[in-house]
Amino acid sequence: MESNKKIILFDGVCNLCNNAVQFVIKRDKNDVFRYAALQSEVGQQLTKERGIDTSTVDSIILIDPGTAYYTKSTAALEIGKGLKGYRTISSILSGIPSNLRDIVYDFIAKHRYKWYGRKDQCMVPNPELQSKFL
Repeated sequence: MESNKKIILFDGVCNLCNNAVQFVIKRDKNDVFRYAALQSEVGQQLTKERGIDTSTVDSIILIDPGTAYYTKSTAALEIGKGLKGYRTISSILSGIPSNLRDIVYDFIAKHRYKWYGRKDQCMVPNPELQSKFL
């Protein structure tokens, strides 16, 4: 694993999460991020190493190797700060207390399968994107 890349762990069977990853990939002009499904061996290893309980955090996690990890709305906003054109709005929204942001985040996460659907298996990246996935 590249130690200078931030790692986005996502729910690999969630259509909303997969679309969010595609959104980030298209806008990650500085090649800041790498990706892994929470269900993958790498995803399970990374969460276990950090003591993250995936039964309570099952949607998105951002790992900044050697620095910190972020969950829920904070992870989403930290990802936004790494994308050109989204830094300002992410910084502004970061001013809202995380417990309030996470109420909205948890509501969406709770209903994401019903609203957006789910896949039977994790997304398999095409050969062009394979190097971005762990």
